Amino acid sequence: MARTRYQAGGHPLPLAALPAAALRAVLREGYSLADLRGDLAAGLVVGVVAVPLSMALAIAVGVAPQHGLYTAIVAGAVVALLGGSRTQVSGPTAAFIVVLAPIVARFGLSGLLVSGLMAGGMLLVMGLLRLGRLIEYIPHPVTTGFTAGIATVIAVLQLDDLLGLDVAVAAVHFPERAAALARSLPTATLAETVVGIATLALLLGAPRLAPRLPAPLVALPAAALLALAIGRYWDGAAIDTIATRFETRVGETLVPGIPRQPPAPQPPWDMGGARSRSPT
Repeated sequence: MARTRYQAGGHPLPLAALPAAALRAVLREGYSLADLRGDLAAGLVVGVVAVPLSMALAIAVGVAPQHGLYTAIVAGAVVALLGGSRTQVSGPTAAFIVVLAPIVARFGLSGLLVSGLMAGGMLLVMGLLRLGRLIEYIPHPVTTGFTAGIATVIAVLQLDDLLGLDVAVAAVHFPERAAALARSLPTATLAETVVGIATLALLLGAPRLAPRLPAPLVALPAAALLALAIGRYWDGAAIDTIATRFETRVGETLVPGIPRQPPAPQPPWDMGGARSRSPT
């Protein structure tokens, strides 16, 4: 079948066709009830995985989880409505944790939002100039090495949550963070370690037991039920949750967990108020 200009792998779209080129193409061809059912099923699976992942990445960066939730909602809607390809996929990515965490540590939430706004503007300019083709000149070993390095840093940074460590020093740089984690190993808690190891086991074993189901779709609810059971029936065990670990100032009130109302629009450099109850 011949490729159209809206399909992945085709020729670059002219600027006149953007934005919402893919959406307009679908509407011209017709959108049936069967298409809607398929999209709803796919969206449900993606949402179940992407929503908790977006909150987890926000926590890893150093901000409250609702900021990852808001980002996933807004970015997903914007990409779906304004995208130029039917096969374009948007979602949270862990690759930027190592870039954003130092920004949050130094400049806070306002610095994170301003830097994100600046990065978006730079990407728009690069897209208009068709600079994406330059990726062809980046050697594959550089890309794989970069990805492996990011994975190593993220894995080490998550050891405190995996083992329930009480890290006294909120270090920014990787060697300092690794040293602080090593000194905090005696503070590991058995309950949180059990939940973390069980989650990893499900993520690795689910593809073999249920190959048609995404592994996070199995691991996430199972880990939540396990944490709930441990907190209820294991005497003396306490597992941090979003409600116990984070709080947000809404007006003059500190609200535990994620606020029910959406945030009021305001300039990104004036943002603040969300913080963690315990050092991360």
